[in-house]
Amino acid sequence: MAPHHNPTTTTPPSLPAITSLPTLPDETLTSTLDLLFEPSPALHVLALPTLRRPFPSYDALIAAIRAQLLDLALSSSSTTTTTDTTTNPTTQLHNILASHPRLGEPKKETLSAQSAAEQAKLQSGGEEEAEILARLNRVYEETFPGLRYVVFVNGRGRAEIMGDMLGRIKRGDIRGEEREGVEVSFFSFFFFCASIPVWCLDLMVGLG
Repeated sequence: MAPHHNPTTTTPPSLPAITSLPTLPDETLTSTLDLLFEPSPALHVLALPTLRRPFPSYDALIAAIRAQLLDLALSSSSTTTTTDTTTNPTTQLHNILASHPRLGEPKKETLSAQSAAEQAKLQSGGEEEAEILARLNRVYEETFPGLRYVVFVNGRGRAEIMGDMLGRIKRGDIRGEEREGVEVSFFSFFFFCASIPVWCLDLMVGLG
């Protein structure tokens, strides 16, 4: 269970007060989601009703959204594919996870702060490594249709990341990849609130 925090305590810069969320317009709520996670229209649809509920703190809100995504992952593992993209949990989950950029590729659309830093790290290096990384991205997406390889880079270089990607391709566990994608999504929030490490440390322990 996530630890509770006083709603009057300091929140990350640019986030509205947690107590104001239920009364804010949709545009402000989607902007708030885009600060916390990779910008994703599919996540907006899923999480906007959640942001309309009262929460005592951002950690409680984040825990609720994480639970929604894990529920999608669980439903995905027990549901056959349908053509209804609005209700099929696998399609919903994959659309959210596909908002992450391909590692090492130039990105045209807006990135979260975490992804921008990671892409800068992975775009340094030789052309040969860049070609191998691009090829591994393609193989990964052929192995796990609808998904993109996501990982918390955390300062690791291309060689280490490519080794991890190759290992996960060989593992061939699409449900494991879905769960991995959900957990990596929440590191965007931890990165964003790095200026208040005590709060984030408590949150990471509570979500573990």
